Amino acid sequence: MRDNRRYRRGMISWLLLLPLVVLGLFPYLVMLSTALKSAKDLFAYPPRILPSQLDFASMMVIWDKVDFARAIANGMVVSVSTTVLTLLFAVPAAYSLARFQTRGSGAIRVFLMVTQMISPVVLIIGIFRMMAAMGMMNDLRALILALTGFSVAFAVWMLQSYFKTLPREIEEAAAIDGANWFNGLRLVFLPLAMPAIGVTAVFTFITAWTEFVLSYTLLRTPEMATATLKVVYLVSGQYSVAWNEVMAAAIVTTLPILGIFIVFQKHIVGGLVQGAVK
Repeated sequence: MRDNRRYRRGMISWLLLLPLVVLGLFPYLVMLSTALKSAKDLFAYPPRILPSQLDFASMMVIWDKVDFARAIANGMVVSVSTTVLTLLFAVPAAYSLARFQTRGSGAIRVFLMVTQMISPVVLIIGIFRMMAAMGMMNDLRALILALTGFSVAFAVWMLQSYFKTLPREIEEAAAIDGANWFNGLRLVFLPLAMPAIGVTAVFTFITAWTEFVLSYTLLRTPEMATATLKVVYLVSGQYSVAWNEVMAAAIVTTLPILGIFIVFQKHIVGGLVQGAVK
């Protein structure tokens, strides 16, 4: 009886969620359908939802036409570097806020929350002048530093909230077993914190990968452009837009985000069962 009830509840839940799933996947289905259309099907009237014949030419053209491979590599360098630097700064800061209560801890938390209300557009002139003064214009390092600066506050805010939920007893138990402060942090605390660290890493990577305003301001040549900029170049300043090529580029741009979710999913679930009070 219980199994039947669970089965029926599961079926009802899936039926209720199915419209939302279809609604969420519909834009990607349109992208894929458009990317696989020929020029004839693209401007056919009446419009065709599905291509009459699969055409993979647009998938091949983007690699030669706009050097999309280099754009993907640039985007990966920027996104991975930003994620690593953000976590290197955010994890110790969040740990200190969660474990060591000082007189200014509350003010720091409020400051972190307020910084999330500031858009990069507001500070774009100052960032441009600062990077130009340091001679870092049209340099991926400038974009990495700028994105890290905007991501650290968000990462600290997310992590410190999760770190506060982890009981202090796990570190005390590690100290009783002979572990010093660093080993207790590395072997006991951080494995339990991996779900939050993984989620923060995913959000940071996506933010860096999809960033446009800072990329458009700091990167001046097509050779240094990221994947997001390359997609924009296919649309802006063109007399006629080849939408099948634009959609092909958009699909390729979304693949790293899908990959990062798949990779981090294992670490997020695994972190839930690692570490325990002995």
